[in-house]
Amino acid sequence: MEEREVEERVVEIEHPLPCLSESDTQGIIKGRDLFGYVGIEAVLDQMRRKTMKAGFEFNIMVVGQSGLGKSTLVNTLFKSKVSRKSCTPNYEEKISKTVHLQSVSHVIEEKGVKMKLTVIDTPGFGDQINNENCWEPIVKYVNEQYEKYLKEELNVNRKRRIPDTRVHCCVYFLPATGHWLRPIDVEFMRRLGKIVSIVPVIAKADTLTLEERLEFKQRIRQDLQANGIRVYPQKEYDEDAEDRILNDKIRENIPFAVVGTDKEHQVNGNKVLGRKTKWGIIEVENVAHCEFAHLRDLLIRSHLQDLKDVTHNIHYEAYRVKRLNESNANGLALSPLILENGTLEKSDRKPILTDVCRTVTGQAYGCM
Repeated sequence: MEEREVEERVVEIEHPLPCLSESDTQGIIKGRDLFGYVGIEAVLDQMRRKTMKAGFEFNIMVVGQSGLGKSTLVNTLFKSKVSRKSCTPNYEEKISKTVHLQSVSHVIEEKGVKMKLTVIDTPGFGDQINNENCWEPIVKYVNEQYEKYLKEELNVNRKRRIPDTRVHCCVYFLPATGHWLRPIDVEFMRRLGKIVSIVPVIAKADTLTLEERLEFKQRIRQDLQANGIRVYPQKEYDEDAEDRILNDKIRENIPFAVVGTDKEHQVNGNKVLGRKTKWGIIEVENVAHCEFAHLRDLLIRSHLQDLKDVTHNIHYEAYRVKRLNESNANGLALSPLILENGTLEKSDRKPILTDVCRTVTGQAYGCM
């Protein structure tokens, strides 16, 4: 018996657990410490297959006064007729007396990956002589989508997959004045930057010379900083040094000076998207001509998922905490949504009782 105990103690000394110490609660076992192939990396393939089957959603809002090329730029981004203007037969351009939000959805498929794209347009914004409070319908719409998602989350019988209509990104179009931000630009971005990810762009940037464009971008960045306006990507959301390096390059280019078009031209034997002038062809995807490629990479190729994560984990979470704190003060029922102007949301739906215990800021809500 004593010999067996000695042998066991010897084995423990010869084969200690990797990366464990007395103070550790869990160890890190790396590839060199495994006895053989486990197959953990196959999880990525599983996630990819599930995502390709189910597809994903991306909701983008475009805001700016009429005539800045919002519809054209959206079509250029996704290389298809996805804007409301392009999809409406016999469309007539009318200046709306008030801001009306309209959305159009498409399913875009590329190499087996499906994306449900929803483009939210804001006709009438900034087109009036008096534009006071013209941002209120937009703030209301963004909050309504958060409210809709929250109510679905709190239903007793929840859907397996909650439809996501929350605005993942708001592209704000600035006119190429070459001066400073207008009061309406400052006020809109200051208010919306708190509840949604805003990406400002200089529309029709080909109307500025390179020197004018550089000076205008610098002035806008100064205005943004002076007014405490939060635009995407925010420094506080950088997860690590690699993210910080990538996002610093993006922040240096904000606002993006862009040109949009859906017409192709021949340049040196190649077809390119561009605007033809009597001085030559402005190539949309040529970074020497404009910064459209930087905007496209940010919105689609490098930060699309991050935009969705920031929407869910930051903006929606802040809204959820606020609403559940309100419901806690008013009992179990989710109180009616109070809009920015102090009025109540009109809704025929009854308040929904929370069906699960949710811990928010250390308090439990709706434990039934």
